Amino acid sequence: MRPSARTTALLLTAVLVVYFVLLSGRAIALIETGTAVGIGLGVGVLLLPFIGCWVAYTSIQFGLRTEQLAKRLAAEGTLPDTSDLPRMPSGRVDRAAADAWFEERRSEVEAAPEDWRAWFRLAHGYDIAGDRRRAREAMRKALELS
Repeated sequence: MRPSARTTALLLTAVLVVYFVLLSGRAIALIETGTAVGIGLGVGVLLLPFIGCWVAYTSIQFGLRTEQLAKRLAAEGTLPDTSDLPRMPSGRVDRAAADAWFEERRSEVEAAPEDWRAWFRLAHGYDIAGDRRRAREAMRKALELS
């Protein structure tokens, strides 16, 4: 059985927390050396868990907000459906089909640039076309407009 994205995210977050606890222990040991270099390195290493926690928190928030939009679209019956697109043996959508589907979504956004639903579908289009960075940007726009 394949784990869900949520389960995977929670598992990775738990592993990250354990890593941050261990990293914090090393930072405290460096600070306790009492030397200028040890204290400086210890403070620097101690900042890493805080930065990591912030990144994890914002990523989880992004995922939860995206999931809420997906539920709204599902309730409306307008959730993007790519199940009929041809697939490669790996399971990914065929590149030409993904590009064509993406172009349709881009036209929707050009026709209605203030519609969060169109931006959500465009984000999905970027995702199946393999452009994750732009998919996240488009999803941020959808979240902003919703």
